[in-house]
Amino acid sequence: MIQPQNNLQRVLGLKDAVGVGLGAIIGAGIFVVTGVAAGVAGPAFLIGLMIAGAVASFNGLSSAQLAAVYPQSGGTYEYGYRLLNPAMGFSAGWMFLLSKLSAAGIVAIGFGSYFHQLVPAFSPMVYSVAAIVLLTIANLLGIKKAGTVNVAIVLITLLSLVYFVFSGLGSVERGNFTPFTPFGTLGIAEASAILFFAFTGYARIATLAEEVVEPEKTIPRAVIITILTAIVLYAAVSFVAVGVIGAGGMAESRSPLQMAAGKMTTPSIVLVVTLGAATAMLGVLLSQILGISRMLLAMGRRNDLPAFFEKIHPSTSVPHLGILFTSGVILAITLLGSFEFVVRSATFTILLYYSITNLAAMKQPLTEQLYSRAIPWLGLAGCLAMSVSLPWEVIVSGVILLVVGFGVRWVVKQI
Repeated sequence: MIQPQNNLQRVLGLKDAVGVGLGAIIGAGIFVVTGVAAGVAGPAFLIGLMIAGAVASFNGLSSAQLAAVYPQSGGTYEYGYRLLNPAMGFSAGWMFLLSKLSAAGIVAIGFGSYFHQLVPAFSPMVYSVAAIVLLTIANLLGIKKAGTVNVAIVLITLLSLVYFVFSGLGSVERGNFTPFTPFGTLGIAEASAILFFAFTGYARIATLAEEVVEPEKTIPRAVIITILTAIVLYAAVSFVAVGVIGAGGMAESRSPLQMAAGKMTTPSIVLVVTLGAATAMLGVLLSQILGISRMLLAMGRRNDLPAFFEKIHPSTSVPHLGILFTSGVILAITLLGSFEFVVRSATFTILLYYSITNLAAMKQPLTEQLYSRAIPWLGLAGCLAMSVSLPWEVIVSGVILLVVGFGVRWVVKQI
C-alpha cells in the first residue's frame, strides 16, 4: 500500500468541496447537452434526465464511500490499485487524464465564445487563452485560493440559472410537452445515456480527497449535496426550456438556453444566461486543472508516469509541475483544436472509469461500507446498460487509447 511521502494540505471544507463538485458538473451539460437529449427523446428527455441522475447517484455514493476510507489524490486510480489490481487502477487514471485534458480544451474554447458575446473587444481565442493563464495562476497560489475563486464562479452560474427558471415559468406552454414521447422508450434510453455524462463531475471531489478536511464525513456529504443540487437544477431548467421553446427548438439550437431566454421578457435575461454560460465553462475549466494535476500527482507517486509529477511546492503545497503541465497541454489543445479521436472515446472512458469505481466499492470490507451493498451493483448495472448504446467505433477507439497508455507506462517503468 503506497503512502505519500509529501502530503497536500487538508484545507477544503464542505462548502469548498460542494463548490468543486458543482463547478465540474454545471457546464456544457446544462447549456448544450440538454438540447442534444431533447433531439433524441423529445420532451420525454426529462425522464431520461431522472434516470441519468439516479445512475449518477449510485456511482457518486460508491465514489464517496471509497474516498471516505482512502482519502488520497487520484480517486478511482487509487481505489483500483488498492482493491482490484494495478491494471485496473492504471486504466482508470489514464482514461481520466485523456478525457479531461481533451474536454478542458473544448471548455476553454466554449468560454471564449460565450465571453466574446459579452465583451466583443477581443477575439474568442484571446479570452480562452487568458482564462487558462489566469486559472493556472489561481491554482499555483494554493488550493484554498483556487477553491475560493471556484465558489465565486459557481455562485454566479447558479444565480443565473435560478434567474432563468423564475423568468421562464410564466412563459411555459403546455402544448410544448405534447407529444411527450415521440421516439418511445428507446429515445428515453438514449437520452439518459447522453445526459449521464452531464452529471459526472462529482468525482472531482474524490480526486481531491487528500485536500479535504475530515474526508470521512465531508466527502459523502459533499457528493450527496452536489448530485441532488444538480438533479433539481437540471430538471427545473430543462422543464422551463422545453415549456418555452419546445423540444424541437432545443434540438435545433447549439445554445438552447440562450434561445429560450430570447423568448422571455424579464430584464437582461439573455445577458444573464450568457454570463452564466461563460462562468459555467470557467468553473469546469478550473476543476479540470485541479483534478488532472492531482491525478498526475497520484500516478507519479506510483511511477506510472514520470516521478517529477509528485513534487509539491514547499510554500503553496500544490503539485506545481502537474499544474503547469496540465495547463500547457490544455493551452496546446485550445490553440490547435481538440483531438477528435480522443473526444469520440469520451463515453467509453467515463463508463470504464465508473465501472472500475463500482467494482472497487464491491470489494470493500463490510466494515468500510457506508451504504447498502446494492449501491455499487446498481451503479455498475447502469454503466453496463448505457454502454450497450455505444457505437462500436467508440469502443474500439477507447481500447486503442488504453493500449497506448499501457505502452507509455511500460516506457516510464524502464527509465
